[in-house]
Parts: sequence; structure tokens; C-alpha cells
Amino acid sequence: AMVGYVDEQLVLNPTLEQMKHSRLNLTVAGTKDAVLMIEGAADFLPESLMVEAVAFGHDAIRVQCEGLEELASVVGKEKLYDTIKSPPEGLRETLDERYAARIDDIYAHALVKMDQEAASSQLSKSVAEEMEEIYPDEKSAVKSALKDLMRRRMFEKAKTEGTRIDGRRLDEVRTISSEAGLFPRVHGSALFTRGETQVVATTTLGDSGMRQKIDRISGMEAKRFYLQYTFPPSCVGETGRVGMPGRREVGHGNLAERALLPAIPSEEEFPYAIRVESLVTESNGSSSMASVCGGCLSLMDAGVPIKSPIAGIAMGMLLGDKGTVSDENAVIVSDILGTEDALGTMDFKVAGNSEGITTFQLDIKCEGLTLETMARALDQAREGRLHILAEMEKALKEPRPELPSTVAKVLKMKIAADSIGKVIGPGGRQIRALIEDFGLANINVEESGDVQISGFEMGQMEKAQEMIKTLTAGGGGGGG
Repeated sequence: AMVGYVDEQLVLNPTLEQMKHSRLNLTVAGTKDAVLMIEGAADFLPESLMVEAVAFGHDAIRVQCEGLEELASVVGKEKLYDTIKSPPEGLRETLDERYAARIDDIYAHALVKMDQEAASSQLSKSVAEEMEEIYPDEKSAVKSALKDLMRRRMFEKAKTEGTRIDGRRLDEVRTISSEAGLFPRVHGSALFTRGETQVVATTTLGDSGMRQKIDRISGMEAKRFYLQYTFPPSCVGETGRVGMPGRREVGHGNLAERALLPAIPSEEEFPYAIRVESLVTESNGSSSMASVCGGCLSLMDAGVPIKSPIAGIAMGMLLGDKGTVSDENAVIVSDILGTEDALGTMDFKVAGNSEGITTFQLDIKCEGLTLETMARALDQAREGRLHILAEMEKALKEPRPELPSTVAKVLKMKIAADSIGKVIGPGGRQIRALIEDFGLANINVEESGDVQISGFEMGQMEKAQEMIKTLTAGGGGGGG
């Protein structure tokens, strides 16, 4: 189900026209009993309203599920369980008895990522070799059973000791360091490090001709603000081919872009196209949320007058039995590690400012998430987000008061739409001559007649403006 928020009212499955005025774009998926996935964006809405919106969408899902159950009963087809293969009898008990203590020992030492991976890899090899004699044809089942045991021991440690495998408290965020203004020639730059996750973010400003053009089914779209996310193999200690962005990179970049978009000033306030690039240099959990933080700092370093700083955090959940719906025993953890993401049952990314949420994405690996558990996770995420914002303030509290000298100035004017050809000229010769003669960076002419002149010398830009007025003084005509 989709949920919007129009005129202070929640709207189920809003129309395209209603979505133009909605402060919420929420998609919810789930079963009759619990939520399985949520994704969307919001305009600085509070956590309480988000829970209410999810509950509103889930009520509609419950009706749909009941309708599907009724249809299934009418059709009368039996479910097919023949292809489901159960693990060998006694496998779980055997692994628990032999390896639970070894796993506890690995988790007790609060190892860094590389040491944790090395220890887990060595354990996996030992288990595979030793179980080969007992269960020779069950390699996949042994591997799954070991993963389940590691997950259960992680949950047990968190539940009984209140600590995680890296030694942190359940609600503790890893050590954060950030720096703005790394590169002198780049318009805006920042280095954001949280634990073993690090991004280098840069911001580039351009005129309206630098918008990202996307050819959609509905027509050509020109995005004034866009974020591009790069996750090279080297950031996780691997080598590999680096080419066009993959599905994961596009999705993570889109999530970070949605997080920052509500804070971007309007074109009337700030007449630049804005491109943010986030390069992940090290990753151990939630590089997309690090991209939000780094991207925000680079925007402020570039002098973009954003409405407020934005930060993001990834929340996790540990369960004793992932084959159930979350309950009061579920352990919520803040700022998850890669291992907690892999072995846990929830990856809940939330971003926003100190007042409310701008984007969110939830994926789970259990039978469902109750609204009560979600409310707990959102409250804990808010505390973590406020902490991260406070750490970011140490690097840069607010946008720079002036744009860098490397950013071209922009002068706007408007001409009659039927005079565009006079400015462009046959084959673009006239507009190229204007740019060259007056030493401009660019002249961009929209179909509406809006013109942007960009350059570094305001005097020359004003002369070019007068020349354009002269060219178009007689109205329409002229070749283009």
C-alpha cells in the first residue's frame, strides 16, 4: 500500500495529483500480522506520525490479505511443501554442542572487521571439514545451521550482557570524525568516518545546463540536485572490475539523495544545479547513511544554504528465532556493523534533521515487524541521529557564508520564447560567439525563454546580458 500526507491528513494510495502536495511518500508491504518492508521519503515529519502512517497502510494490507485468503479458500488448491527440505535431524544440536563456545570466544574479543572475518572464516572451514564425516551430503544445511548458530549467539550476548560483538552498548554509535574543506579546488568537500566506514564526499555547482537529464516514459526529466554513490571493490579490501554503477550503487545513491533533497534550497533562492558524489573508501556497515552525513557536510562547505544539517543512521534487530514475528524480546541495535546486518534480522535506515525524518528504508529477514518494535527502533534511531548531528557540528556548524572563488557566478534574465533563435544562431554559432567574446563559462537557454549566464567576471556577464537584450529587441525571428 502507498500512503501520502496531504493537508494534515493521511491518504491511502494517493493519486499523482495528490502526491504533488504530499509531505510523505510511503510504500508499505507486509502480511496480515506484521510489516515486512517500508520505503519512502518525508518532509521533516516526526517519528510518531511515521508510525501512524505505517499503521494506516498496514490496515489496508490486512484487508488485502484477508481477500487473498478468501480467494485461496474458494480456489481450494493445497500448498505445495514437497520442495521444502528440512535440515538433518540432530544437526542443530551437534553444532550447538561443538561450536557455541568457540563462537562466544570470537565475539568476546571485540575484534575489528578484518580479524572478525578471519576468525569466522577459519571457524567455517573447521566446521565444514569436521561435519563432512557426519553429514557428507549436507554442505548447504551445515552452512545454514552454522550461520543460524552465530546469529543466535550474537542475540544471546546482546540480550544477557547488553553488549555487541565489537564491545559497544546496544544504542552506542561508533566513533565519528569528520573534516570539511579537504580539497582546495573542489567547490565543496568532506571526509566522514564512522568506525570502519568512511566516505569522501564532494559537491560541484553548475548552471541550469548542468542538470542531470533522465529520459523517462513520461518524458525528459532534468534533476537540479542529484547524488552519485560509488562503492569500489577496494573499500572492502577486494580487487575487481570498476565500471558503470550497479543496482546496489544506484539504490544507495537514490536513498542518500532522498535524504538530502528536502534540505536543498529552491532554485529561486539558489540558482545552481548541484551534484554530490560520495566515494566510499572503507565500508563496515551503512555506507549509504555515511554518504548522507558526508554529502551534507560537503554541501555546507560549498556554501549551499541548506535548510538544516541532515544525518542518517542504520538500525538493526537481533532475534532468538528469526522464524517468528518480532516481540518484546527483540534487541534493537544502533549503527549496525556489516556482520550485524548479515546475521541480524533488520536493516532500518533512517535519515533526517533534529526535528524530523526525510527518508527511511526497512528490510527484514524474519516473519515480520510489529508496530511496537518499529516505534522502539525509530525512537532509538532519533537519539543516534541527534548524536551524529552533534558530531558533524564539530567539523562545520552551518553553510559557509560565501561561495568559493572557483564557483562561477550566475546572472538570470528572460527573453521572449520566439527570440531564442536569435541568441542561439544557426548551428549554435551565435551563442558560442557570445561565450567566447565575453569570456563566459556558459550561457544556457531554456525553451521557456529563461536564460542563465555564468562566468567569473560580473562586468563581462553584464555586457553579455546587454548584448542579448540588443539581439532580441526586435522580437521573434532569427535562425536556430
